[in-house]
Amino acid sequence: MAQRTYGGWRRKRSIGLLGLGFTSTMVLLGCLVVLMVVASIDQRYAAYLVPPLVVVFGLALVPVQGQSLLSFALTRIRWWWATVRGRTRYRAGVLTEHPRAFQLPGVLAPITLLSAEDGRGGRFGLAWNRRLGHMTATILVSSNSVWLAEEGDVDTWVANWHNWLAGLGYMPWVPWITVTVESSPDPGATLRDQITAAVDPASPEPARRILGDLVALAPAVSAQIETRIAVTFDPRRFPTAPKGRMEAAAEVNNFLNQIEAGLGGCGVSVVGRATPEQLVATVRSAFDPASRGTMSRMLEGGEGGIETANWSEATPVGAEAMHDHYVHDSGASVAWIWQQAPRTHVTSTVLSQLLTPTRWTKRTTLLFRPWPAASAARALESQNTAAQYKSEMSARLRHRVSARDNQDLVYARQAAQEETMGAGLVQMSLYASVTVDDPEELDRAVSHTESSAETSRIRLRRAWGSQDVAFATTLPLGVCPPFLAQRN
Repeated sequence: MAQRTYGGWRRKRSIGLLGLGFTSTMVLLGCLVVLMVVASIDQRYAAYLVPPLVVVFGLALVPVQGQSLLSFALTRIRWWWATVRGRTRYRAGVLTEHPRAFQLPGVLAPITLLSAEDGRGGRFGLAWNRRLGHMTATILVSSNSVWLAEEGDVDTWVANWHNWLAGLGYMPWVPWITVTVESSPDPGATLRDQITAAVDPASPEPARRILGDLVALAPAVSAQIETRIAVTFDPRRFPTAPKGRMEAAAEVNNFLNQIEAGLGGCGVSVVGRATPEQLVATVRSAFDPASRGTMSRMLEGGEGGIETANWSEATPVGAEAMHDHYVHDSGASVAWIWQQAPRTHVTSTVLSQLLTPTRWTKRTTLLFRPWPAASAARALESQNTAAQYKSEMSARLRHRVSARDNQDLVYARQAAQEETMGAGLVQMSLYASVTVDDPEELDRAVSHTESSAETSRIRLRRAWGSQDVAFATTLPLGVCPPFLAQRN
């Protein structure tokens, strides 16, 4: 029996010439119009315009690392200017009182930590972006294994996940969500500490001896795997505009109840919401991998509580963004972005190699931006028109249409047809990061991660010049690089 496959990815395209975007195409056409107008007036002046226009065309058309030469050059210039101004380095004032004390580095600087009531006698953490006004809550889930499940159950989980994402299109106050799978090596002390804390000293000696033997026979090195769903809310888009942070947090709690209820049939079990202490421990462990064990014991209450009034426990002492990697406290990281999705239909275990635990800390984040249901049909029709236009232009200029253009047109028409049947439209991207304690292990970790991505039929591109931003995206703090790029 053939194995069930899934698919439906398509890269967003715009009407443009030679693979350019709409804005770049308009600029090139404008240059040609200016050249023709000048040539009609005096051809001598037009001769002076030809060399700079040739340079502009070359910068716009020559591809470098998945982008035009002009975009690549501008990125390097921005990186050089940020390095000159010292914006790629962060040093915390540990012994200095200043207004920005206990502030996270880079794009995380505007984010502060809030504690809200969940209506069940507990509290959960909110990452509040003071600049954008967004609030991000994190849902801790435990995913079910697809290896031991029936094929029909897996199909049901995939369908319910699609319906859950499509339902977010009717919630304009949820601009994006992130799903992060984090795996980190555990030296084995966690199991021993948990068993030691749970054993009753008054219990029978044979029972305690059996537990001790089981702990001793357990693997010396294991892995910790955490799955988090971070939901970002924009309180300004709520049906009733809240008057303050407290009302906004209460509305977030109400909508979280609805969102959590929809996750029940998606192949995951909702463990709970991340508390402020858990968010602090997650961020601190990401910047300082050597403190992972300490943070775990502090969460369990073995070494005192975690300070949650600010980021005092989570703020790194130092961090520096290099062009190809990110150095922070006791670790060094490399981050990637998703350059191309699988071209073919994939199975339910396509990401298994990328998500497999290794000897290094690894985080893989899927960023979903639900398209508003009211404008999804218009957006898909625009994409269908762009694909058809590109196919017709190829037929007229090259007298043939490539197989990729034909397939892209088929996918665009299929997406528009599925939307008329109730399907949702979601913009999707992927970010991955790997962190090592020893800088000498960085190259080996990079090679292993990139080969795992190739096995998963995913093409990753290193986040050149944006290592700190991609690293921050894998944290449950509501960072969305596409939104930041459009806003800037």
